[in-house]
Amino acid sequence: MTLALPDLLTVPPARRAAAERIAAELRPGRTVALSTHINADGDGCGSEVAMAHLLAQRGLVVRIVNPTPWPSMFSFLLEGVDERSAAGARAIEAVDLLVVLDINDVRRLGNLADAVRALRVPRVVVDHHVPSDAPAGDIVMADIAACATAELVFDLACVLDLALTPAIARALYTAILTDTGGFRFSNTSPRCHAMAGQLLAAGVDPEEMYRRIYASVSVGRLRVIRDALESLSVDPAYGLSWVSLTAGSLERHHVHPEELDGIAEYPRSVAGTRMAIFFRELAHGQVKASFRSTGSVDVNAFARQFGGGGHARAAGALIQGSLDAVRERVLRAAREFVGRQAQPEDLAAKPAST
Repeated sequence: MTLALPDLLTVPPARRAAAERIAAELRPGRTVALSTHINADGDGCGSEVAMAHLLAQRGLVVRIVNPTPWPSMFSFLLEGVDERSAAGARAIEAVDLLVVLDINDVRRLGNLADAVRALRVPRVVVDHHVPSDAPAGDIVMADIAACATAELVFDLACVLDLALTPAIARALYTAILTDTGGFRFSNTSPRCHAMAGQLLAAGVDPEEMYRRIYASVSVGRLRVIRDALESLSVDPAYGLSWVSLTAGSLERHHVHPEELDGIAEYPRSVAGTRMAIFFRELAHGQVKASFRSTGSVDVNAFARQFGGGGHARAAGALIQGSLDAVRERVLRAAREFVGRQAQPEDLAAKPAST
């Protein structure tokens, strides 16, 4: 008996049409700026670097301009790439085209948002998040079914028949590996694995990538994780688990914001957790809340109560207030939100544990 396998790497029609619209703007000689959200993660960085190399193949002049500094943990990707985040908005003033990756909300461009709104050049968005009411561009290639924004960049390369060089493959693999939690999260699809196979064939060394991304952490990151875990609290009656970091923790341990990626996974790993929350106190009376779900709880819908958003199982919001006040407010809303979605037997009368 012959096993009939679908062609997992066939580009879906809607993505192909969007890629062809983008291709019309990729004229040789144009200067292009690439950008992503504040505190760029692996998907944002990997997608940018891959896109920079791909557009160079088309004869465009490409620079990366992010609202916050390039994360040191992804600096190994930057060889051969023009990265000008330190120049800020000045670096996007004279471009012919802007491509924003891994967000579809101009507000998440931080200090670049006003400059992006003022641009009178084509603005392209490549993203896999739920659309917002303030998109960063009007030429959009988006699909929430993609495992990462990098999947859409991969599809763009396929549609444009561009070469998958080792540098591009490493960047795309970084993006997919980090956004799927090492191929553990629910966004890990059969297509995701098929694409990873193509990237390995193009020259990616999986052991090297693991070492660079997961086995090269600073001592400071471990100390921040220790501080967060000391704050671990759970409410088994509602399946809530949360950790917190006070203002100054990063400075005290000489840690950059991007090194906090993955901390929300620790409370999510607590048995019985339905929603996990990581509260991080910022300066100027703000708290960043990162939400994670282990099942049917839609944390994207929950985050929108606080002006945030993201994915059904991973989202976040920036909330005004002190750490104690925000935590109390969010936990009260979380109990109500989870309670509406739970079956009666799921909410057995158990005391909260801290």
